[in-house]
Amino acid sequence: MAIRHDSGIVLRSYAFGEADKIVVLLSPLNGKLRTVAKGVRKTKSKFGARLESFMEVDVVLYEGRNLDLITQADLRSAFPSLRKDLDAVAAASTMAEVVDAVAQENEASVALFELFRRGLAALDAGRTSPDVVTAFLLQLLRVQGLAPALTMCASCGREDHLDRFSVAAGGIICGECRPDGSVRLRNGLVPHLAALATADLAEIEPGDAELSRDAMWVTRRFVEFHLERKLVSIAVLGE
Repeated sequence: MAIRHDSGIVLRSYAFGEADKIVVLLSPLNGKLRTVAKGVRKTKSKFGARLESFMEVDVVLYEGRNLDLITQADLRSAFPSLRKDLDAVAAASTMAEVVDAVAQENEASVALFELFRRGLAALDAGRTSPDVVTAFLLQLLRVQGLAPALTMCASCGREDHLDRFSVAAGGIICGECRPDGSVRLRNGLVPHLAALATADLAEIEPGDAELSRDAMWVTRRFVEFHLERKLVSIAVLGE
């Protein structure tokens, strides 16, 4: 057994026993960490408040047989403004849910960590447009090597007449390639999706509500297809 230092962002936590918590963090160097924080549900806990969802912390861990024990937690960022806005909390919950689903234990995840941190910072700065979540999901897909085709037909490669989307085919489809299950997209949605895939999360402004709604609908289904599971938190966003 050894003591080591690490850092991460809390993805979620839940009660364990009478006074403990299981705390799941995303570490840039060690991926998903499943840890236990003893006694943090007691009112006199010294660092329980630093282990809430979306908080960035430095931790000291005592390596255990099954779960590492958090013996110290120092706050790096609490993203305080995020917590005052229900829309921002719902958006952050969606981000955390997807990150939790793709992150692996004992596997470096620097790009994923930095994307998650940028997403939380954008929400903390008041960027709560649904497009921020959609952009985050599209960029997470790219980090994971699963990015949908958005600038050329996923089937034949042509770059014009792109007006359909196929989850199974891998993204945007031209008018001549119509696999079963493809859906017709409203005008302007293809360039909107392509722009979000490379957008700076901190600079996304609210746009056309219908485009934003459809962009999230398409992206959500692409993410769920690859995760092989439904996203729960995103429903709170009113999608």
